[in-house]
Amino acid sequence: MEQPVVLLTGPTASGKSSLALELARRLEPVGGATIINADSMQVYRELRILTARPTVADEDAVPHRLYGVLPASEPWSAAAFCVQAHEAINEAREEGRVAFVVGGTGLYFRALVDGLAPIPPVSAAVREAARVLMDRVGPEEVHRMLTDKDPGTAAALGLTDRQRLTRAWEVLIETGRPLIDWQRDPPEGGLDGPILRAVVEVPREDLYHRIDTRFEAMLDGGGLEEVAAFLETQPPNEAPARRAVGVQEMADFLSGASDRAQAIAAGQQATRRLAKRQMTWFRNQITNWPRIEQDSKTSLNEFFAKIRA
Repeated sequence: MEQPVVLLTGPTASGKSSLALELARRLEPVGGATIINADSMQVYRELRILTARPTVADEDAVPHRLYGVLPASEPWSAAAFCVQAHEAINEAREEGRVAFVVGGTGLYFRALVDGLAPIPPVSAAVREAARVLMDRVGPEEVHRMLTDKDPGTAAALGLTDRQRLTRAWEVLIETGRPLIDWQRDPPEGGLDGPILRAVVEVPREDLYHRIDTRFEAMLDGGGLEEVAAFLETQPPNEAPARRAVGVQEMADFLSGASDRAQAIAAGQQATRRLAKRQMTWFRNQITNWPRIEQDSKTSLNEFFAKIRA
């Protein structure tokens, strides 16, 4: 029987990475596991602490893929994730290992399981021209320009959503076809073989306590220095890693715009907001996924038994 793919998601600070690591270690006697990143920020190498990437010791203990593999300035997307994740899953299966796909970016899981619209790749020249246009005229003007040529896509995008507006514009220029039309085409590239899915749940009060404790520990445990080093590279404004929760809050502290207490409070609030958005997405978009309690040995043992079966 083909090795299963285990999809494990949950809000930030829910403990899904440590849970995956424990399950992977339990599987070592029967072939082991490979843990594959499905978090849009943990793919960037500059911010290990701030994005709560697995430690070097964790990565040495169990094979990890797609963690810290890109520079902060390089774009990453659901489509790019799917290509790389499929390769990592196939590699794990060839080695007789169970593939654990772990992260909090819900769109990545949906794209991996169901596939994506077959949008042709955008050339580097068109992508760069779209980026320059966005920097020159700003998101509201790009939205107006998009409304003139592609009103359907523009209507679905916010006036200040730089990333998605740039993406819609570059697809339109590259293909001559609106992004929304491409998205209506049948998806391609879904996941084959046996799949086990679970959402890691933590009571909201406990989750927020974890978030608050973790952010302060990040700041004092090297996160501030990590952000300072990242900013010294002068990453462009559109660099995806700039959107990582905590970057702006620590940057404000470093610049003197806030003090330590203000930076911690702002970072904690931003992380709680992220967790709330994630929980809302899981509740509305993947209602049929089983839930497991991160702190429950019973839940963990039952889920492990399903993987072994």
